[in-house]
Amino acid sequence: MNEKRKSKEQLFQTFARLARALANPHRLELIDLLVQAPRTVEELAREAHMMIANTSQHLQRLKQAHLVTDEREGLFVRYRLADPAVAQLWLELRGVAELQLAEVDRALSAYRPRRHDFEKISIDELFDRMTRDEVVLLDVRPEAEFQAGHLPGAVSIPLDELEQRLEEIPRDKLIITYCRGPYCVFADEALELLEGRGWNVARLEEGVAEWQRAGLILAG
Repeated sequence: MNEKRKSKEQLFQTFARLARALANPHRLELIDLLVQAPRTVEELAREAHMMIANTSQHLQRLKQAHLVTDEREGLFVRYRLADPAVAQLWLELRGVAELQLAEVDRALSAYRPRRHDFEKISIDELFDRMTRDEVVLLDVRPEAEFQAGHLPGAVSIPLDELEQRLEEIPRDKLIITYCRGPYCVFADEALELLEGRGWNVARLEEGVAEWQRAGLILAG
C-alpha cells in the first residue's frame, strides 16, 4: 500500500471516529439537550434519566471526539457543544433519518400521540400574527434553557409550572407553544392542558436549533 493510500485511509478513519462517538442513542440525547443550553453532568443525567456515572462516560466519549467541551465551576463540571456546527450536524442527521427511515415517523407518533391534533403555525405566520399582537408565544422548556436563548417575544412558563400560572395567560389571544423542536413532547402536553381549560391554542414545531438554522436570531 503506497503512502498516499495510507493517508487517505487515515483520513476516513478520523471521520469514522466522530461517527462512532455519535453512534449511541444516549449520546445523541445528550447532544440534543446541549443544543438547548450548557449543563452540568448532574443536570444532564437528570434530564436524560441516566446514572451520573454513565452520563459522565458518554460525555467523555463526546469530548474525545471534540463534539463537546467542559469547564469547571467549583465542584461541578459544565458541558457545552464544542461548536454550532455540532448542532447543525445533529439536525442534518435527523433530517436524513426522517427521509430514509419510516421508523422515525412511527416512533414519533408513539412519543407524540397527539401531534396531529393541534393547529400548527409556521414561522412566517408567527411573525405576522405577533406583529398584529394576536398571539402569545409560550416557551414551556425549563427556565435554564429559556435563559440560554429563546425565540424573540416568547414568554417563559415551564411545563411543570404551567398549571399554577394559568392566570398569567390571556384568554383573548391565540396561545402558541414551543419547546425543544419537533422531537419534544412538552409543547403538546402544554397544549392539551390549555385546550382543556378553554384556551385557543396552536403549536410551533420549530425550536431554538431550527430557528437558528433558518438564519434567525435568538433573544436572551
